[in-house]
Order: sequence, then structure tokens, then C-alpha cells
Amino acid sequence: MRTRGPSVLGAFVAASAIVLTGCSFGSSATASGSEDVIRFATLPLTDDPTAETPVDVIAALLEAETEYTVEVTDVPNYSAVIEAIRAGHEDIGIMSGFPSALAVNTGEVDSLIAWSGGDDPVSTCLVLDSSPLRTLTDITPDTTVAFADPASSSGYFMPVHMLYEAGLEMGDDYEVLISGGHDRSFLALRNGQADVACTATIFPSLAGRGDPMFPFEVGETRSLGESIPMPVSTSVLANPGMGDAKRQALVEALPKVFSVENKEALGLYGEGIGVGVDPIIEPDASVFQPYVDIAAVAGVDISDLE
Repeated sequence: MRTRGPSVLGAFVAASAIVLTGCSFGSSATASGSEDVIRFATLPLTDDPTAETPVDVIAALLEAETEYTVEVTDVPNYSAVIEAIRAGHEDIGIMSGFPSALAVNTGEVDSLIAWSGGDDPVSTCLVLDSSPLRTLTDITPDTTVAFADPASSSGYFMPVHMLYEAGLEMGDDYEVLISGGHDRSFLALRNGQADVACTATIFPSLAGRGDPMFPFEVGETRSLGESIPMPVSTSVLANPGMGDAKRQALVEALPKVFSVENKEALGLYGEGIGVGVDPIIEPDASVFQPYVDIAAVAGVDISDLE
């Protein structure tokens, strides 16, 4: 079963505002609703309601492995997923590293499973091939850089850190555009609203495929630079108030669902599955600690978020 939240149409709030939003909750609510249903909050990968997405594949695989009914709810952004889980409205959600770190550091959201980020760069900053910008150091205070979501690892925190390492301070050395999604950053780049679009390194591989998530042909864009790798690529977050039986079913099922055998079927959600790399089951908060230092570059302190 799938329900849909509203689409994101405008700019998102700054990263610091997201942290404050997270702090507005009290203690984590006990999961409500039927204990024989797994409630799965996710971000829509496309605005096309008829499109088949990897989320539907995940739900089907989870149902097969757990024998629970899985209800999927699309919500508009990363922080909304975290808040829904934290408040007990949803049981689980799939997050990249930074929003996972933000959520886990509240002490009110758990990580059931996480995957290491590997050794490859996670983010890249793209320009149109016709752009006069050749390297990151060509960016000036008049350059507009589009980021996906201020709680996104690959679409915000990692590229902000990359630009910082190149000597570029956010807000001083370039203009910031929060687009609301990776695909919207690409539209901003195509339409001239942004000079640079910072995103995940996986997206340029979609060039020339007619994929709405990356509406460019091969050679239409090029990279100005790539980020460092992420210590954690992906995590499945959970509300600690769910029943023990449901939690245990998920702990046992998730490594089977997110397996090398299912990698192709999972599409973008399978990118974090490394061959020969075992997932971290119920990781400790210390696993996410490296993100705290990187987040500080973006002016966000998640080390003692309450």
C-alpha cells in the first residue's frame, strides 16, 4: 500500500533550521498502529505517480522475507522521514549517511543496518559542458551552486565539505541554491538558474538513458571535482518504540533484502551494497561520528543534538 505526501515545489530551509526542527520533538513516540504492518517512509524518486520505483521492489522483498504487510508513504524530504520515524508515525526509512547521523544523534532513532561508504568519491559538482568554469577554484561569489536538500549527504554535506577543502566558504565565496532534490538541481543547471549542480557521483552514469532523474545526454555535463568517500553510505533507520517481534524480523530480513543478489533490482537503492562487504547490524552511534566533523564545516553541530 502506498500513500503520497505533497511534492516539493520551492526552496528548502537551511541546514541549521532542519536541526532546530528535529529538536522541536519531545521524546520518541511509541510506534502506533498495527504491529503486523511495517510502515516504511521514503522519498519519491520521481514525480510520475505511475512510475515503478525501487521502493516498490524493497516493499515486496520485505513482505516476502518478514511475512509482514509493508505500507509505503512518500514524504517530501529527508527531515520529514526522520521526523515521521522519530514521532512514531513510521517504523523505518532509508537514509544516506548524514541524515542518519543527525537522526541517531537525537538518541530517539535507531539504525538497524548500515553499509560502509567504500573508497570511491560520493559527490561531484557538475557544470554544463559549455560553462567557462574548469575547476572548483574558478567558482566566484557570483557563481550559483545548487544543492539537493540541506539534510542530504551526497547532495549537500559532502559537496559543501569538498568546496571548503578547495578554499570556498559557503555564503561568502559562492551563492547557494537549495533546489529540493537532485533532479531539481539538474533542472536548475539546465535552465540557467544554477551555474553548478552538486550531486551524487552515481547520477552522471545515467546520461543518455532518458532517465528523468538525470535529463542530460552523454557529454552535456562535466565534473569540476569530486568529494572524499563517506564512512557510511546508507542506513535503515527505525523507531525504537516498535514491537520486539517486528524489530527482530527487520534485523533478520534487511541483510537478505539488501543483498548483492538483489542489487540490480534495487536500482539506486542498491548502489550502496558492496560486493564482499558485510553490512553493520544495529551499528553504534560511534559509526556515524565522522559525519559530525564534516557537518561542522556546514555550520551544523549534530554532536549533541537533543
